[in-house]
Amino acid sequence: MNLRWNSSEFGGVKDLRIPPHRLWKPDVLMYNSADEGFDGTYPTNVVVRNNGSCLYVPPGIFKSTCKIDITWFPFDDQRCEMKFGSWTYDGLQLDLQLQDDAGGDISSFITNGEWDLLGVPGKRNEIYYNCCPEPYIDITFVIIIRRRTLYYFFNLIVPCVLIASMAVLGFTLPPDSGEKLSLGVTILLSLTVFLNMVAETMPATSDAVPLLGTYFNCIMFMVASSVVSTILILNYHHRNADTHEMSHWIRVVFLYWLPWILRMHRPGDGSEYGDSPTRPVSSERKPIHFPDVELKERSSKSLLANVLDIEDDFRHSHTAFRVGTPGLPSANTFFRGSFAQADDGTNGASGQRLPDSIVTNHTCLSADYELTMILKEIRFITDQLRKEDEAACITRDWKFAAMVVDRLCLIIFTLFTIIATLAVLFSAPHIIVS
Repeated sequence: MNLRWNSSEFGGVKDLRIPPHRLWKPDVLMYNSADEGFDGTYPTNVVVRNNGSCLYVPPGIFKSTCKIDITWFPFDDQRCEMKFGSWTYDGLQLDLQLQDDAGGDISSFITNGEWDLLGVPGKRNEIYYNCCPEPYIDITFVIIIRRRTLYYFFNLIVPCVLIASMAVLGFTLPPDSGEKLSLGVTILLSLTVFLNMVAETMPATSDAVPLLGTYFNCIMFMVASSVVSTILILNYHHRNADTHEMSHWIRVVFLYWLPWILRMHRPGDGSEYGDSPTRPVSSERKPIHFPDVELKERSSKSLLANVLDIEDDFRHSHTAFRVGTPGLPSANTFFRGSFAQADDGTNGASGQRLPDSIVTNHTCLSADYELTMILKEIRFITDQLRKEDEAACITRDWKFAAMVVDRLCLIIFTLFTIIATLAVLFSAPHIIVS
């Protein structure tokens, strides 16, 4: 069939529109089509010109298979190929050529809110198969798109960084507040919700772990570790002398070395541990006296000293009395007598009044016994105060060890969060594409 004619012979007609089924069309198809009908074009008319050229530009919606690489999600670029070629004709029978070396025309592309179209380069390929000596021609267009990360940055990454910061600031919360552990668990649950949101936005593939998922898992590991550290801190904080005894290595590490490294010192103590970190640590407890404890000890020691002075004065006067009054019976002789003294100074057996010297001596002995009992009670009280002081010092040691662990975890997890965030941002091909 000859499709050429002289337009002057046919009233100046230069082109015709002919239905596609009336003409031969090349079987050019997209090889990697994912359409149900395989060919997604609409059969429009063929424009035939008087010089014999035919223009067939069918519109269509193409669905193709594309391998997605989510390694750098959401800072990723995707490359999808669209391969067009004849299904039955070889290169000697049907040749395909690119109109433009730059590839596809993207001047009429409508901007997308999630992706940026970087380009559609095209390439003409000649492929030789083992079955046939003739080449087979195909035109391959590569669609290069870049994900716009502004949405993910402000809706996922920034909240994740804030949540991680809250987990770090939880180490500054005092253990006595009662909310230290619940804060860490709440932060861990909120981070789990964010991780589920990330999982919904990513394609379900196991080829690679996305960058954002790696970051979220690192932050979740950090928050979970902070919860475990908080449990250890609370355990140390609530220990006392009745339940736990501080071992030697814990005392060296948490009361001397780590405070020296972290530049910490005991509240109310004039000497810093950082001044002499290598000093030998005795296995015996050397209590650190605080002002209130020193006041108790000073008061008890003063009371004990007064009693001892009174006892010494009494013994001195009693000895002088006995030496200056010859003929009086001794205390043992007096108590071994067969009579007992009444309250009014008379002999309980005969009713006779005892000499004044004997009554005075007996009164002094009674006072000596009472002072001895008072002295024993005071010594018991001072022993109890000393034990309470030692127990309080051990409790303060555990609380200070908890403070040291708190400070150490604060520094470690802060550095971990900063390093993980910077590593994610700087390892990405690009950070923000608005």
